[in-house]
Amino acid sequence: MTLTGTPFLLLAILLFVGSLALATVQWRRAGAAQPQPQPQPYGQQPQPSRRAARQSNRQPGRRGPLRTVGYLASLLFCQATAVTLVFVLVNNSNQLYETWGDLLGTGSHVRAVPPPPKDNGLAGDRAAAANVPKELVKFHEPDSDAVPRDVKQADLKGRLSGVDGEVLVWTPPQYDDPADKGKTFPVVELLAGYPGSSSTWFGGMEVTRQLAPLMRSGQITPFILVVPRVYLLKHNDTGCADVPGKVNADTWISRDVPQMVLDNLRADTTADRWAIAGYSSGAHCASFLALEHPDRFRAAISLSGYNDPVGEPGSLTATDPKLRETTNPLYQLTHAASAPNVALYETGRRGDGLEDGTALQHAAHSPTTVTLYETTGPHLISTWQPLVVPVFKWLSGVIPAK
Repeated sequence: MTLTGTPFLLLAILLFVGSLALATVQWRRAGAAQPQPQPQPYGQQPQPSRRAARQSNRQPGRRGPLRTVGYLASLLFCQATAVTLVFVLVNNSNQLYETWGDLLGTGSHVRAVPPPPKDNGLAGDRAAAANVPKELVKFHEPDSDAVPRDVKQADLKGRLSGVDGEVLVWTPPQYDDPADKGKTFPVVELLAGYPGSSSTWFGGMEVTRQLAPLMRSGQITPFILVVPRVYLLKHNDTGCADVPGKVNADTWISRDVPQMVLDNLRADTTADRWAIAGYSSGAHCASFLALEHPDRFRAAISLSGYNDPVGEPGSLTATDPKLRETTNPLYQLTHAASAPNVALYETGRRGDGLEDGTALQHAAHSPTTVTLYETTGPHLISTWQPLVVPVFKWLSGVIPAK
């Protein structure tokens, strides 16, 4: 049972209701069991005999040490289930942790950290892949109950990155249309924030529920949507970078995952048909990776992202001066040998991404373009979910349907 979805929520509700009932019963028994004083004639003080005192102490309702401990334990259990229920509600809303391993930091998705091979872009990887067996995977129903059943999951072992993780894949309505048999489709990689799960885009963001009807009607380009795991190290935000000796997150997202998609799906093979999007720290990743790999991604969507990773708790790139610099999208733009042919869509409110997006817009030179949109909501899924349709309409103008 995953930490997101209806089953675990129902379990948390049942435990909370049960703890309330238990505490209520304990309280009533304790209150009802207190002996009632007997009326005495005026001026007389009761003089209980030793025998009466012993009988009183043996009354089953009198609160002894064990009964007191039981009562306190029921109160603590009630409080614990209340805290658990609040956590589950918040987690379901934002889908921060999907598994116990993610929550407790016991899960490891880094098998090895080999030096990444030379990067020759999407075309170079495609040429290199011609000399090795395809990365064929078996798709199955998603582990998360929060993900719709038309989404499929692959458990990928990254050849180049040494990363192991789930990748969720959704194909557009036209993909299985006999009229489009043999046709290839553009791809968008979607990245969660930190902490965050791969299910959030399909669960809380409801990306397919919003986009599928518009793809059918031709208002939005029919994209293949791919959501790789980005929470790879316990209690650390990788910044989607290759951090020597720790993790090859960049190689995982920009090379292993795309190669799996190309090997198993009818996906377009050129960089001008690929895009990347994210929210929060995933938004930072989207801008960084698109500018780092213009030979892999034509566009990036950043929902409440940032440039300098130093403000992100647990950031690995923020603690390394060189990585902090080279993973900063503003630094990338201002120090690029030539302006990359990348289209960026940056959103945020004042104090939460807007100023960072404005800085990118001022630094960009053709052919780089930066579209800026000011939001007003908090740094939550509820702010980003309504932006899904507008940003994909913008993306459809950058990567139109064939």
